[in-house]
Amino acid sequence: MSAPIKGKMASKAPPVWRQPDGKAVSCLEKIKVLNQNIQEIETLCADALEDGVLMGCDADQIKAALHELIDGLKAPHTDKK
Repeated sequence: MSAPIKGKMASKAPPVWRQPDGKAVSCLEKIKVLNQNIQEIETLCADALEDGVLMGCDADQIKAALHELIDGLKAPHTDKK
């Protein structure tokens, strides 16, 4: 089993993107942008993890910091009037 090439994550099926009401997003351009965003974030996180490990940091701590970052994000434009 070979290690993944830097910047290339294991291929996995993209999620079905859903609207707040549970309906699937149907606009192909929106789906394409969302999938590209997730791919870019995955690459950035993998690079950050690799950098931290190479600098002698604990991988689990870096992953926990990334989880905390994501968990702390607030969704914009969700105020219902």
